[in-house]
Parts: sequence; C-alpha cells; structure tokens
Amino acid sequence: MELGWLLWGAAVLLLLHVLMELSPAVNFAVRIGFYCLLCVVSSALTAPVCLLVNGGRTVKNMKIIKTAVKTFKYLFGLRFEVKGLENFNMDGPAIIVSNHQSILDMMGLMEILPDNCAQVAKKELMYAGTVGLIIYLGGVIFINRKSTSSAKMVMSEVAKTMASDKVKVWVYPEGTRNCTGDLLPFKKGAFHLAIQAQVPVIPVVYSSFTTFYNPKKKLFTSGKIKVEVLPPIETKGLTPDDVTDLTDRCFHTMRETLFRLSGRPS
Repeated sequence: MELGWLLWGAAVLLLLHVLMELSPAVNFAVRIGFYCLLCVVSSALTAPVCLLVNGGRTVKNMKIIKTAVKTFKYLFGLRFEVKGLENFNMDGPAIIVSNHQSILDMMGLMEILPDNCAQVAKKELMYAGTVGLIIYLGGVIFINRKSTSSAKMVMSEVAKTMASDKVKVWVYPEGTRNCTGDLLPFKKGAFHLAIQAQVPVIPVVYSSFTTFYNPKKKLFTSGKIKVEVLPPIETKGLTPDDVTDLTDRCFHTMRETLFRLSGRPS
C-alpha cells in the first residue's frame, strides 16, 4: 500500500516536472504557489521564535525574519549583487526609499535590510494569515491608504518614533507594485516625513526583474538582481516647500540608476 502511494507520488511529480518544462504558465503557477506556501510555512515557524526571543512586537524581530527569508533565494535560483551598503552605516534615523516591483521584493528587502529598520506597508497585509502575524511581530508600520487623514496621523507618529528610538524607516514611494522596468511617479508621503523629522533620505534601487519575472508573460525563472544603496540625501534646513524638489530629485536619481543597473538606455 505504501509502495503504491510512493509510485503515485513519483508519477505526479514527474508529470508536474514535464508540464513545467513544456508550459511557461504551469511553471509560473507552480513557482508562485511554492513561493506563497513557503511564506506561509516560514511565517508560522518563525513567529514562535520571535515571541520566545523578543517577547512580542518589536523591530528587533526583523533579524530573525531576515535570517529565514534569506534562504529563499537558493530555492528559486536568485543571486544578488549588492553595492553601497556602507551608506547605511550612519548614526540616527533615516528614510529609506526603494522601487517596488513584485511579491518577490521581500527577498530583496531582507537581503540588505539594516538593523533597527521598520517598513511601512498597507494595512490589509495585517490580515494575511501567518504572514500578517509575522510582519506585525516585525514592527511593520501599517497605514490605511484609503484614508488620507489616517495615513497622515500614522506618519506623524512615525516621525516621533524615529526621533525617540533612532529607527530607520523603509518606504516604497511608488505606492504599489510595478513590474514594467520603469518607475511610477512617487507619492510624497516619505519625503514629507523626511523633512518633518529632518532626517536623510537613502535611495535604494533594485535592477528590473523583467528578464526573469513577468506575470503578464507567465515568466518566472532564475536570475540575478543588482542592488545599489545610494548616498544619503540630507534634508536639514529643508521646509515643506522643498518636498516637491526633494521628491523629483530622488525620482530622477533612482530612475537613472534603475536603467543603468538593468542595462537599458536612460
């Protein structure tokens, strides 16, 4: 009986392998399904460790989460080439802004996430099962994107926390995933926050995923991701009147870097 189940299991796996080789759509669905399952299982296993080690919700749990997520790249054949990590080596708080491409961004985030750094995420992620639990335990700052007044109140509290706890805050200024190989226009919230708190902005750019990951084309293979941490942009002495200029400066700098890392003309 056990031999029969083993033979059936082997046959199913063989068939699945053949279908993945023959059909990009099947390959994409299986790899995305495996990635989602991995996130759920890893979150469920990591949450108790966070509770035991740090006792509850704290940005310190990100060290534990980071250790777990950094193993994912080996399962998906992804390689990271990172430059500029020394730009994180600064005392005090900062706003880190990066481009946002896909659900795979979590692997890129955890590959370089500095210590004592909290991320800003949409409130809906809090209810994503064990994944929501683990990012809650990791001290992620949740904002309600549908309520401008609520989001502004949260960001105001974030500014106070940055000053008191000396934490860095990671924001995706595009506001949503964008797997086009270009940048969407930046929202100004992160730059308002940087000027309000008078802290530097550190741009981080990941090369385009489009050569190995493209949902529209059902493409998901192995690949290399280039990452560059750019020098901090100071905001001391800037006022709310300077938010637009600061936003534009970061956008153009990051866009030029994205094209350069991705090997396409600017």
